Amino acid sequence: MAKIRRRGVAIVEFKKGILIVSTNGKKFMLPGGGAKMFESRRRAAIRELYEETGLKIKSIKYLFSYVGKKWRNHKSKLVKNYTKVFVVKSVGNPKPKSEIRHIKFWTPKSKINLTSGTRIAVKKYLDEE
Repeated sequence: MAKIRRRGVAIVEFKKGILIVSTNGKKFMLPGGGAKMFESRRRAAIRELYEETGLKIKSIKYLFSYVGKKWRNHKSKLVKNYTKVFVVKSVGNPKPKSEIRHIKFWTPKSKINLTSGTRIAVKKYLDEE
């Protein structure tokens, strides 16, 4: 049985496109991550956005939730993400911090390799605009 992982991610739009991050430069995702025990996914999205990019929140709005596919984590354990997606207005310029080594901006014309969850979130966000 897969472990349930509660996540919060942020869609932050800049003139250059939607902010995406990567640890290895190969696959990119929305900034965000797992919620700590007793932490809301909204709070996790805010905390992770700051930890990964240094951006501070000006406003945050819940957009939607989705359940991801099962996958194996670094310990080979089965995991399933239950993710809440938030649209964020931020202050500052993003810089890679913590485990993040690469920052890019995604547009529909981009050829950037996105994680499956990021593809789901970005498509739904653009469809609702």
